[in-house]
Amino acid sequence: MLSIAVCDDEVIECCNMARKIKDILEEMKIPCIVRQFQSGGELLQALESFDIVFLDIIMQGLDGMKTAQNFREKASDKILIFVSSSREYVFEAYDVEAFQYLLKPVEDRKLRSVLQKAVLKTEERSQGFIIVSRERQKKKVFLDDIYYFEIKGRMVDVHGTNGVFTYYEQIGELEKKLRDKGFFRCHKSYLINLKYVDGYNRQEVILENGEKIVIAKRRYDKFVQEVLKVMRENGGVL
Repeated sequence: MLSIAVCDDEVIECCNMARKIKDILEEMKIPCIVRQFQSGGELLQALESFDIVFLDIIMQGLDGMKTAQNFREKASDKILIFVSSSREYVFEAYDVEAFQYLLKPVEDRKLRSVLQKAVLKTEERSQGFIIVSRERQKKKVFLDDIYYFEIKGRMVDVHGTNGVFTYYEQIGELEKKLRDKGFFRCHKSYLINLKYVDGYNRQEVILENGEKIVIAKRRYDKFVQEVLKVMRENGGVL
């Protein structure tokens, strides 16, 4: 089920946009939850992990652009769609990796087209996942949301776009699940998502979120082979 947020300090416009989005997705037979927010602060305080966020730019208090910058720190891979009555911020939208920039009033045909593209993108992201056991419940974890796994004995800390959570797992079983999924065990205590590698040297890996992970000497050569392979597959010119 898609989780969508609409943030606009104009209550009527916020309600109308949320209603249109829900109607279009129902026609597409895509189950969804659409939540409304009247300020950037409310959106940032929400606990949900939204798949798609529609965000007005010109708002009282915390404006849409500053809200987007803070949002990106918590959710680097979510789909962000700006909705504004002004073209003034089009180029700034690139800085926060906006998926689309819609001008008010938004035509229904344009909204439908953007939603279709956004849904396709979320489906692509959601193709890979693992099921973990946590607090006597099963939880689906999307691989694209994971920066790295940190192994602590029989417990595993999952560091991802939605923070950190811990669950029980044997490292051997985890490696089997992630074989050929773009993950690499660069150290006995770390299993990293190679798509998030921003740089590296012989001592450590630097991830896109700024964290640094140690590399075991004996694993360095294999790591280089694997990370370059992933970079090529994702369009890198090496």
